[in-house]
Amino acid sequence: MADQEKGRLGRWISHLHYLIGLSHNPVSYLGILITTASGLLIVTLLVLEILNYISNPYVGILNYLVLPVFFVLGLILIPLGIIRTRLVRQRMTAAGKPISELVYPRWDFNDLHVRRTATVVILATIVNVVILSVATFKGVHYMESPEFCGTVCHTVMKPEYTAYTMSPHARVTCTGCHIGPGASWFVKSKLSGVRQVFAVTFNTYSRPIPTPVHDLRPARGTCEQCHWPQKFQDASVRIVNRFKDDEKNTRLTTVLILKVGGTLGQDGRGTGIHWWHMDPANRVRYIADEKRQTIYWVEHTKSDGTVTEYTLADAPQPLPDPRKSEKRLMDCIDCHNRPTHIYQLPEEAVDLAILNREVDPSLPYVKKKAVEILKASYSSETEVQDRILQSLRDYYQKEFPEVYRNKAQVIDAAGQALYRVYSRNVFPRMNVTWGTYPNNLGHQDFPGCWRCHDESHKSKDGRTITQDCTACHDLVAQDEENPKLPSDLLKR
Repeated sequence: MADQEKGRLGRWISHLHYLIGLSHNPVSYLGILITTASGLLIVTLLVLEILNYISNPYVGILNYLVLPVFFVLGLILIPLGIIRTRLVRQRMTAAGKPISELVYPRWDFNDLHVRRTATVVILATIVNVVILSVATFKGVHYMESPEFCGTVCHTVMKPEYTAYTMSPHARVTCTGCHIGPGASWFVKSKLSGVRQVFAVTFNTYSRPIPTPVHDLRPARGTCEQCHWPQKFQDASVRIVNRFKDDEKNTRLTTVLILKVGGTLGQDGRGTGIHWWHMDPANRVRYIADEKRQTIYWVEHTKSDGTVTEYTLADAPQPLPDPRKSEKRLMDCIDCHNRPTHIYQLPEEAVDLAILNREVDPSLPYVKKKAVEILKASYSSETEVQDRILQSLRDYYQKEFPEVYRNKAQVIDAAGQALYRVYSRNVFPRMNVTWGTYPNNLGHQDFPGCWRCHDESHKSKDGRTITQDCTACHDLVAQDEENPKLPSDLLKR
């Protein structure tokens, strides 16, 4: 038995000697050089990143996507060189040409030099495995980061990334909403990413980037990982503040009690917005246009199996046949279609800036003038900041010279705030301007709820989808200057 083991070890060592001899060729040397250089660069950049010496997104691309490719390429070149050398020697032998004899070192582990050489080879292999493993893990992790999604392709993703950083979900990763858990959607997203890379490379991407309403994973696999139906509450208070276009920029307050709703008790009965639209006891399906802004047909199925179909009476084009068209099951993003990439309209943005004291409400007519300035056309992005600031200065210098003299710094601060508002919502290079992306939550600025609740969707027996305001909310105060409400409710 001992002799057999020694024989096997001897044959293994003989084969290893043979491979080492064949590795002495230019291709394998090049592979060793590429692998060593890229490995050292990966480790160096990784250490610099850990120590916070670098934080550029392009360094991440280099370290986790580009260098690992060269690292693996070098590892592939080493055996390719060996195979090539072996084939060349075989052809020369077959042709009767003389070839140099391979002189193999003797692998005697009693020899200190052999032991050291073997140790170096083993350690190098371990280091290579560790480097490749870390680079692969970090590469996958980096490709899922918001920085990679939003900052690598500056022009393409700048609008969506800017809106994302200002949103309530700014601490949620892009993949948390666009992919969710599970391998199947991860693979789908990477395949889609390949198409997007080609679109960016060859400059064939859309301007503006269309909302991916048809490619998103159903909300039950993403949104409901955090916002599951059992967390829906019965009602919530919504306070909306806006400012008039008068000289004093009068503050108006609207207070709504939103009937958020949810399931009540064990019998499955419930009330409110979410129960009627999301609960399994009320299954809602619909047929819409490409952007889901015009709803042609709605089907409501109750828990007892009763089905009611509603059809849009005044359709702008012949209605699709419900038997042949895609029927979408309503979920979160049909109303919350922009929960993260939120764009504002000028009026709303200025109201918020005044409310946050970024724009001083003591400046006469500042609300009216600010909206006017934001809606103006600008020939280039480089001139926007200067023109916004100068327009506000010119207005007060001409119409309110005393205010201009006494509050020049306040006016400049307001101008800077307006520029920030503009730069968060308007992106000329991507053809994104005010109102490019409709928000379906509510019905104040866009049709939203009224896509269905318009009294124009009728069933065969004449019933319509209600447009009654109290179905979704109760008005406590509407555009009142000093509503009589508990003081703590109005505090900000």
